[in-house]
Amino acid sequence: GDNSPKQKRMESSLGSGVIMSPEGYILTNNHVTTGADQIVVALKDGRETLARVIGSDPETDLAVLKIDLKTLPSITIGRSDNIRIGDVALAIGNPFGVGQTVTMGIISATGRNQLGLNNYEDFIQTDAAINPGNSGGALVDANGNLTGINTAIFSKSGGSQGIGFAIPVKLAMEVMKSIIEHGQVIRGWLGIEVQPLTQELAESFGLSGRPGIVVAGIFRDGPAQKAGLQLGDVILSIDGEPAGDGRRSMNQVARIKPTDKVSIQVMRNGKELKLSAEIGLRPPPAPVKEEE
Repeated sequence: GDNSPKQKRMESSLGSGVIMSPEGYILTNNHVTTGADQIVVALKDGRETLARVIGSDPETDLAVLKIDLKTLPSITIGRSDNIRIGDVALAIGNPFGVGQTVTMGIISATGRNQLGLNNYEDFIQTDAAINPGNSGGALVDANGNLTGINTAIFSKSGGSQGIGFAIPVKLAMEVMKSIIEHGQVIRGWLGIEVQPLTQELAESFGLSGRPGIVVAGIFRDGPAQKAGLQLGDVILSIDGEPAGDGRRSMNQVARIKPTDKVSIQVMRNGKELKLSAEIGLRPPPAPVKEEE
């Protein structure tokens, strides 16, 4: 009835994390911590403590936490750019909340992108079993060196089907460093939307056999508009790097420091032009509105 006391429903979720330094910085997934009122970190040695969020980056699905405890163990950092397909991979985490668990597999693929998981994707794929609760945990090599942060699985059942994805430690470390130093990830931005240069478009532009991306949208007062880019321009290269893949070019621009200048070679109405643009600061992604 109407007289019953109102109860607030508390929901808890489980995830994993990696202690990156003796100072207590922890890397985990943004989707593990987002929306949390309180984050409790439980260590293997039985200690528990509250963690505070230093910053997060939804575009790579990473978050940095900090705990204040003494004599913390920290992981040894490996080289994600040295891994090869077929290397042994171990996934460490807390699947389904059963406790710290290690599973083994191999590196199935590297450089996986266009999965629709994040804006910035460069995943390591592994068949080491990754299940709900493993998110934010460590992917390590046979010597125990951190090579990635486990993030997602492809699964029809919700359990592991041998297709798991981890963020390479090189990218994770860059994100963590920027979050600790600036509170956010500083990324370069041109302010354009692009589409692939299909064979039909290439023929109509007289560009058969040359890589390029087509400017399909320009943000008002953004760096690209100020540089003179126009709709329908075909970008051939950015700072001498061929622009054959929109995602790769976006990642290239993101790594450039805002206020730095880049040269952009474009094809417009059959003529090649060289433009100069001052890279801007990529605005944060718009928050996803939750449906009532």
